[in-house]
Amino acid sequence: MSFRGKIWVLVLSGAIAMYAVIGGLPIVGSLLTTQAQQPVNDPGAQLRIVESVLQHIQNDYVDEPNMEKVRVGALRGLASGLDPYSSYLTPEQVKEFQAGGFAGRSGIGAELSQVSGYVYIISAPKGSPAEKGGIKSGDVIEYIDGKATRDISLYDARQLLAGDAGSVVSLRVLRSGEKPQTIKVTRGTFKAPSAESRIEGGKIGIIKVNSLDTGEAADIRSQLTSLTKQGAQKIILDLRGVAGGTLEEGTAVANLFIKDGDLAKVVGREGKVTRTVSADPSKAVFDGEMAVLTSLGTAGAAEVVAAAVGERKRGEVIGERTFGSGTDQKLFTMSSGGGYLLTVAKWASPSGTPFFGEDRNSMGVKPSIEVKRPDTPEPLDVEDLVDQQNKDGQNPQATPTPAPKTKPVVTEDIQLKKALEVLGEKPAASKAVG
Repeated sequence: MSFRGKIWVLVLSGAIAMYAVIGGLPIVGSLLTTQAQQPVNDPGAQLRIVESVLQHIQNDYVDEPNMEKVRVGALRGLASGLDPYSSYLTPEQVKEFQAGGFAGRSGIGAELSQVSGYVYIISAPKGSPAEKGGIKSGDVIEYIDGKATRDISLYDARQLLAGDAGSVVSLRVLRSGEKPQTIKVTRGTFKAPSAESRIEGGKIGIIKVNSLDTGEAADIRSQLTSLTKQGAQKIILDLRGVAGGTLEEGTAVANLFIKDGDLAKVVGREGKVTRTVSADPSKAVFDGEMAVLTSLGTAGAAEVVAAAVGERKRGEVIGERTFGSGTDQKLFTMSSGGGYLLTVAKWASPSGTPFFGEDRNSMGVKPSIEVKRPDTPEPLDVEDLVDQQNKDGQNPQATPTPAPKTKPVVTEDIQLKKALEVLGEKPAASKAVG
C-alpha cells in the first residue's frame, strides 16, 4: 500500500474510532460496509466517509461538540499511527520548535523512543542525570509527574522532561524483573564523556565510545592514533549504549576504518535513496583487524558505524541486534497555527536497508556474531510488564517503598570476551558491572 493510501486508512479509522467512542455504533456499521465497497486508495471516497462521520458528530451527538477538540484529537491520532518520531504540535509547540525546541531548558539526558505507546529508554548515557538518578537502558516510563505517557506523543514526553536546571521530575518506571518504582531525577545540563581507550594484552586496543555527537569523531581518531603508537595492532570499537548522534558523525567514525565505497545512505518515500555518503580515502587511519560491539542500547549514529563495518566486511559486529532508529523529521505548519512533525527520511546501511523498520525483526543492525547478555530486556516485553503490574494489583499512582541499595553484581563481559577471542587474544578477566 502506498503512503497516501495508508494516510487515508488512518484518517478513516481515526474518525470511526472517535465516533464509536461517542456512541454512534449503528451508523459506524453502515460506514464500515460503505468503506469496504470503496477502493482504499480513492481519496475522494475516503473523504466522503470522513465527512459523513463528522456530520453525524455535529448533528446527532448528545451535546454540542467542540469541533476544535475533535479536530485536534483526530490529528493527534493520525500522528500516533505513523511512528514514534512523528507528532502533531499545537500552535504553542510550533513556536517553541521554531525557536530552537528545548534549547535553554535542561532535561534528563536519556535517549528516548516509544514502544507499545509507552516512553522507552534506549540509553541512559554515563554521567547523565538519568543515569545518576538510577534510570537504565530498557526502562519503560509509565508516568511523568503523574502524566500517563501512553496518552501523549514522544514530543510531549520530551517537553514534560525538560525544565529548569536543578528541578526534579518524578518518573514511574517499569523494569523487567522488578516491581514498579518511582524514581526522581534532577534535571541538568549534560555532555557525555569523551571516548575512553586502553590496550588489552599489548596488541588489541579497545575504544569505549560514549557519544557520537558533533566533534566526537575527532576524539575517536585521536584515541585510535594513540593506541597504534602504543603498539595496538587490532581494534575493538565498543558502541554499546551509544544512541543518538548525527549521521555525519557516524560516517566520520566509519571512515576512520573504511577507506573507500559507501558508508551510509538516506532513503525517502518508496525507498528511494536521497543521499549517499561515501568514504574519503584520506580520512582512513586504521586498516588492521577490528570488531564492533553492539547492544540493544546502540542506536542512531552508532548503527551507521556498525552497519558500515558489517556490510563492508571490514570486521565482525558482535553482541546484540541494535535498537533501530535514525530518522529525519520536517515540520509542516497549518493555517490553524499547529503543525505536523513528520518523518520524511530514514538512515540506512550502505546497501540501503533502513535501521528503523516495521517490527523488531526488521529493525536495527543484526550482529554477525550474536552474543546476548542474559539481563538485556527486549522492547517487546513492554506489554508483559504492564500486564504483570495489573495482575499484581499495583496502584499506578502509588510510590512503592524503595528497595535497600545493594552492591552491583559484577558479571563477566561475555561480549567483550567474544570479541577478544575473535581477534585472537586470550581474554583477561574482562568484567562488566551488571
